[in-house]
Amino acid sequence: MFAGTLTRNVETAAAEYTGMIHSTRFDIAIQLEARAKMSERSPDFDVTAVNKSGRKVRIGTAWNETGNTSGNPYISMQIDVGLGPFRVNAVQTKEARAAQSGEFEIIPLVSNGLMKSGSISGELTAMDADNAFTGYIANMMFDLEFMLIENSYKTEETHPDYRIEVSSPRGTPIRVGSAWMAKSSRTGNDYLSLLINTPDGDLRVNAVQNEEQRGGQTFSIIPFIDSGEQPQDAGTGLSLVA
Repeated sequence: MFAGTLTRNVETAAAEYTGMIHSTRFDIAIQLEARAKMSERSPDFDVTAVNKSGRKVRIGTAWNETGNTSGNPYISMQIDVGLGPFRVNAVQTKEARAAQSGEFEIIPLVSNGLMKSGSISGELTAMDADNAFTGYIANMMFDLEFMLIENSYKTEETHPDYRIEVSSPRGTPIRVGSAWMAKSSRTGNDYLSLLINTPDGDLRVNAVQNEEQRGGQTFSIIPFIDSGEQPQDAGTGLSLVA
């Protein structure tokens, strides 16, 4: 459950990139400082931050990467702020690449391991503008309110149609998942397939409409049942190639 921004600095700056990374528990300013490579796969950068005492500390490493299918450059980071290591990617929108901008968006990279849906409640409601949805998902251990925002990185049919966002303590949007529009081959009804990174792990659920809801703006979130109808890439993680 991470989000953030990264900006390429002028060549004379001590840190090659500066940015912010957010979660539901923290908002941290980071820097990427070039480091000497010992081998081809050695990190290209040290990720540093300033702790509460004002001391600069190394919190991770980062690599310059290139998307296998897109050929677009991005930055892969492994970071640990004291809660255990996590992975994120810094990618650019098509508009940022076209403008040769130094602006990147930090998005989560999560494992393919999925938790069982179990007892899940939730609801999704289409908003009147911006082709967006608002909703919640909850069980006895967590309760997340979120929004579905159109995925500006979608360049292939299998890429998610929406990103799922919650807010950090300061109100910064954090991407915690992906959603795909789908159609049941059995009934012909439209539904949404969601992959969400919850506090208990990665969770797959579907947002469907019952007979009373059909044609309206409200969907019920139900546990995922594997019927072979899931979108092709719905289980491949939350991070997209740039």
